[in-house]
Amino acid sequence: MKVDWAPLRSELAIWRAEGLQLPFWWRDDDAVTQTAALEQLAALSEDVAVPVHLAVIPKMATQALADGLPALFLPVVHGWCHASHAPEGHKNAEFGVGRDHAEAVTDLQAGLARMSVLFGERLSPMFVPPWNRMDAALFPELGLLGYTAVSTYNPRKADMAAPMVAQINTHIDPIFWRGTRGLVDTETLVSQLVQLLQERRTGITDNHEPLGYLTHHLAHDADIWEFSRQVLHEICEGPVWLYRHKKEGTS
Repeated sequence: MKVDWAPLRSELAIWRAEGLQLPFWWRDDDAVTQTAALEQLAALSEDVAVPVHLAVIPKMATQALADGLPALFLPVVHGWCHASHAPEGHKNAEFGVGRDHAEAVTDLQAGLARMSVLFGERLSPMFVPPWNRMDAALFPELGLLGYTAVSTYNPRKADMAAPMVAQINTHIDPIFWRGTRGLVDTETLVSQLVQLLQERRTGITDNHEPLGYLTHHLAHDADIWEFSRQVLHEICEGPVWLYRHKKEGTS
C-alpha cells in the first residue's frame, strides 16, 4: 500500500521545530477471547512498540483472553454486553439517554467487577461505552464505582467528564463504517490527522488530551492492518509520548 505521508511529516516537523510534544494512545474495541485477529494485533503492537488499550466486553470475556493477554495490552471495560438499549429510531447505545438509570448503573458495576476478576491488577479502570455514546448523567456514577476515565470519540470539550473521571477520547478511525467497512480513503485519513494536529498546535483543541487511534481488530481487512502499521510508525517518528492509562488516571 502506497500512502502519501508528506503532509503528516511536514506537520510533525513543525511540532519539532516549535518544541511541542504530542501525547498519543491506541484503543482497540470488542475483544472477548483469543483469536487470530488478536494475535495479529499483538504482533502489530510489538512491531510499532505502542501499547494497546484493549476494550473488552465483560459479559462475554473469557478466561483464555485474560490468561493469554500480551504484555503490551492494557485491558479496559467496554460496556457490559454490548447490547443496545436505545429507543426505536435512535442510534445504538448501551448506556445512552433514555435507559433506566438504575439498570445502567448495575451494568456499569457488573462490568468493572467482572473485569477485575479476570484481569486483577492489570485492569485499567477506563470505561468505553459501546458505539462511543453515553448519557452524560451517568458520568458521575463512573467515579463513584471506581472508574477513573471514560473514552468516546472526537476531541473532548473538558478534561474531566465528572469528578474523578477523566475524558480521554479517540480521534482517528480507519474503518469506513457507513460504507464498505473497509479502509477509509488514505488521503482523507492523512488529511484528517493533519487537521487534528494543526488544531492542537494552534490551541483550538486540547493537546493535553492524548490523541487516540481507534481500531477494531475483528473487523480489519489487509488494507486496514497495513495502514495501521504505517500510521503508527509515522506518528511515533514525531515528537510523541505514549499514554498508558493507570488506576490513578495518569500515565
